[in-house]
Amino acid sequence: LSSSNGGCIVDAVSQISAGEEILIAVSVMKKNYTNELIKNNERFSISILSKDVNPEIIKTFGFNSARDIDKYKDIKYINIEGTNVIEDSIGYMVCEKVDSIENDTHTLFIGKIIEADKFNDKEEMTYAYYQENKNELLKVKTENGQTAWVCTVCGYIYYGEEIPDDYKCPICTVGKEFYLELLIVTQY
Repeated sequence: LSSSNGGCIVDAVSQISAGEEILIAVSVMKKNYTNELIKNNERFSISILSKDVNPEIIKTFGFNSARDIDKYKDIKYINIEGTNVIEDSIGYMVCEKVDSIENDTHTLFIGKIIEADKFNDKEEMTYAYYQENKNELLKVKTENGQTAWVCTVCGYIYYGEEIPDDYKCPICTVGKEFYLELLIVTQY
C-alpha cells in the first residue's frame, strides 16, 4: 500500500462493490505514517506481492517508517497516477480515496479503482502464507551478532540483547511483551 513517498504492508484488501465503480477497502493502523499520508492525499495504490517477492521489500515496507527512511531508495518502482507501484509485484490497483471510517486503532480507507494492471501470473502472497513462512522471510542481517526483536503488532524492529522492562514501541506504543526474537543471519 503506498501514497506519496510512504508505504506499508497490509494483510488484507477487500472488494466491497463490483458495480460500475469498483470499490475496495483497506485497513491501516492509525499510528502508521502511511495512514497520515493517505489521509492527506486523494489517491493511493496497492502493489500485490507474490510468494517469491524479494524479502527486503517486506522488511522495508513492513518494519520501517517513512518518517525515518526513504522506503523507495533501493526499491524499483514506477509512478502511476501520482502513486508509487513496486515493480517486483504481480500487479497493482490505483485508487481514488472516496471515504474513510475511523475506529480505535485503525482507519478503514475506501477507494474507487481508477487504474489497475497485472504484470505476471505469479502466485500471490496471502496472510496465511506469510504466517507459515515468516521465519524464513524475516531473517535479519546484523553486524557483530546483535539480537533483533520484532513487534508483533506493527513490525517495528528493536536491536539489543534484551528489551528494557519499561520499553514502549515507538510506532504503536505496546510493551516488551509484544516482541519476539527474530532469527538472525549474522554478517561480519
